[in-house]
Amino acid sequence: MKQGFLTVAVATPKISLACCSTNQQNHIWRIREAAVQGVKLLVLPELGLTGYTCGDLFLQPLLLQQAAEALRQLLEQTQSLDIVFLVGLPVRQDGLVYNCAAVCHRGKLLGLVPKTCLPAYGEYSESRWFSPAPKEPKTVHFCGQDTLFGQGILFRCRQMPELVIGVEICEDLWMPQPPSTQLAAAGATVICNLSASSEAVGKSRYRRELVRSQSARLYAAYLYASSGNGESTADSVYSGHDLIAENGTLLAEQRFSFDILKTELDLQRLEQERRRTQAYACMEAPAAVSVWFDLLPEVTKLTRPIAPMPFVPEHPIDLYATCEECLTLAARGLQHRMEHTYSKTAVLGLSGGLDSTLALLITLRAFDLMKKSHHELIAVTMPCFGTTDRTRSNAEILAKETGCSFMTIPIGDTVRSHFRDIGQSMDKHDVTFENGQARERTQVLMDLANMCGGLVIGTGDMSELALGWATYNGDHMSMYGVNASIPKTLVRHLVSHAADQEQKKAVQAVLWDILNTPVSPELLPAKDGQIAQITEDLVGPYELHDFFLYYFLRWAYSPAKIFRLACYAFDGKYEKDVILKWMKTFYKRFFTQQFKRSCLPEGPKVGSLSLSPRGDWKMPSDALVGIWLEELNQIIL
Repeated sequence: MKQGFLTVAVATPKISLACCSTNQQNHIWRIREAAVQGVKLLVLPELGLTGYTCGDLFLQPLLLQQAAEALRQLLEQTQSLDIVFLVGLPVRQDGLVYNCAAVCHRGKLLGLVPKTCLPAYGEYSESRWFSPAPKEPKTVHFCGQDTLFGQGILFRCRQMPELVIGVEICEDLWMPQPPSTQLAAAGATVICNLSASSEAVGKSRYRRELVRSQSARLYAAYLYASSGNGESTADSVYSGHDLIAENGTLLAEQRFSFDILKTELDLQRLEQERRRTQAYACMEAPAAVSVWFDLLPEVTKLTRPIAPMPFVPEHPIDLYATCEECLTLAARGLQHRMEHTYSKTAVLGLSGGLDSTLALLITLRAFDLMKKSHHELIAVTMPCFGTTDRTRSNAEILAKETGCSFMTIPIGDTVRSHFRDIGQSMDKHDVTFENGQARERTQVLMDLANMCGGLVIGTGDMSELALGWATYNGDHMSMYGVNASIPKTLVRHLVSHAADQEQKKAVQAVLWDILNTPVSPELLPAKDGQIAQITEDLVGPYELHDFFLYYFLRWAYSPAKIFRLACYAFDGKYEKDVILKWMKTFYKRFFTQQFKRSCLPEGPKVGSLSLSPRGDWKMPSDALVGIWLEELNQIIL
């Protein structure tokens, strides 16, 4: 429960039709097993205490009495268990029978939620036996307790305010206006669905997408438990399709299984997304009745997958699609900008490193879209004190093999002259020594662009912008920054993708060599011809910084929560003290370097995040980092 995490589960016990005592035993076994595993919320199938396929037996008072007795025993047997569980049963009230979900905790019946939409097509005949839920909740006496009965009930946890449970049953989800829509608008963050959905070819795919998309639409978690083994197979098959989704992501799934399907929800994440998007601000909150319950606060053990590179899709098909989309969007953005400004060409500083290589690849795509010759693109290498033969050679090969115009403009003499003018010693390898070179390169590019009527293409990526790893008014400046919303971890995959797709062997070979070259600004003199300045040795691993950036920017997580996730995601690769060290570096640099981002050149947003002051990120340059570092300083390793 700490930091918004909650262990939840769905399960499909074996059903014995119309034998409530056996079903009660199978249910209590599952409930106890889940409680031992630390589950705090468990969803079981629709009409699980009787079986869904009892047919006209639902009109038999004896079956209804036995179902109520089975629930009473479950309540008695779970008084000491700190778990909220939902179980399905038929309930008789005021001369009518309802298909209900019973919400239970520590021996208390928190509420009975009847099904709203009763299917009466195909193999379904529910309206033959059941009545739809009354619109207004009321207090009823059931299983020896007074409890709420009806629609529009929210179950809220006192110790975890972000845990608000809403309930719908099977067909409710398949309707144009599911009850869960109103429940989420009233505050529900977790929707529980007790279901008995029969199988047919292709239906599981549709059901999976329905659950996933409803969780995305509602900015909610969705727990779906369906009937399985033991239901009548006279005319249908029930697969026990269990699903857990969160905000459009399918976290867990099983079919034809009696296992408990368990994972963790991140409820803080859901609340943050609702705040960020103002999803329900334009809706009038519907009337709802709240029922409160208590859970013992515990640290939730994490088992759900946390990707160490959240900007990079893990599945190869998704990665391919993402790479193509990023390259296309960036190229389209540049195409429009060049056409709008009547630019004759583009000028790009090509260093032989990853970022400038990606910028070149994007610009070439834009030229192809405009049906412009690659020769019209001017690639410039500007060797100086730290340039190595490897990067210089790679820049030249890449430009020439892709058909670009290529210029080599050594800037060493110009920089030396400038240093003499300002009194900078050539032996003093400080920030002035480094930035003087970067600013001279930018001046060369700008003046060349003026001479040929072109745009200077920016090469800096989003990770560098986050850390302020750019020379102000040096490589920080351009006329259009095509890489500005692309994080470093994705840059590498985009270049790799381009290499895989490349038909020309010489281009492919140089792209692979660039990928294997250490990331460096090459502003300090080389040592024995080798790069002397490795960026990640100075500011830390980019995969860590991208992880921090994603959860800080996208989800507004606290430093302690990001640290916990990083330790989990990078377990076995980085020690905790290393992660903590670079986290402090990240926060310090991110806050102190905002002034560079506040005057950032324009560039296309192609991913989920951007640091543009005109787009996603608006932050004062003089904001203090104190409270974030204070939380990190309180972490005990």
